[in-house]
Amino acid sequence: MVGSGRGQLHRTRAFEIPGLVGARPLTLYLPPDYAVATSKRYPVAFVFDGQNVFDDHGTLAGGWHMHHALDRLFAEGREVPIVVGIHHGVHREEELSPWPVEAVHTARGDALLDWVVGPLRKMVAAELRVLEGPEATMLGGASLGGLMALYGFFRHNEVFGKALCMSPALWVQQGQVFPYVAKARCVGEPRLYLDCGGKEANGMVIEHAKWMDELLTRKGFEPGHHHLWLPDEAGDHKEIDWRRRLPAALEFLYHGTTALP
Repeated sequence: MVGSGRGQLHRTRAFEIPGLVGARPLTLYLPPDYAVATSKRYPVAFVFDGQNVFDDHGTLAGGWHMHHALDRLFAEGREVPIVVGIHHGVHREEELSPWPVEAVHTARGDALLDWVVGPLRKMVAAELRVLEGPEATMLGGASLGGLMALYGFFRHNEVFGKALCMSPALWVQQGQVFPYVAKARCVGEPRLYLDCGGKEANGMVIEHAKWMDELLTRKGFEPGHHHLWLPDEAGDHKEIDWRRRLPAALEFLYHGTTALP
């Protein structure tokens, strides 16, 4: 059945998170039929950098416009998730890594993940009609958020069955995420999307992402089924590039297809 309409965006009150500095709101996306299909339950996606996921405000190259991509999928009769966008501010580099990005930083990524998988997930389940189980639960982000999505997916494999990892900052702490992923346990039927632009850091970032793709394949992730690696030779480290690749990512994560942008 083909749907129509637009999803609704809602900005919440600011939340204090144990172990993190300052309070921040969430931005929620509710699918177009959420208000009328009152018995329907939806997958849920927790996405970092919620201040950029939907809006252009405060970005150098515009936001991701995820709500537009999801509305288009819905109009084609596709399943779309509820999205919980988690905002970050001046302490973003500390919040979005389990390892210090620089020597002067304190890594607070584990504290953020503890809040997401604990209080936040319980609150969302209590107040919104979400499906339970890892196959219906995604973690996503770009850059440092992409690193955290990858790390969080493996740290909490019992919670997250899907991961959106766009231009992940795999270089942090001399690539500590590589041995972490190599040793991490993963069960079930995971679906992980990984991409990167060829112009990022003069090609260094895409080389790291290729290595991660190879590592995932060695771990038993079947390419095109359990994970999709989408190199973008013309892409840069900007929101506009993540916006352009986002529809292909959502297609793979929620429908298993690998149509390229």
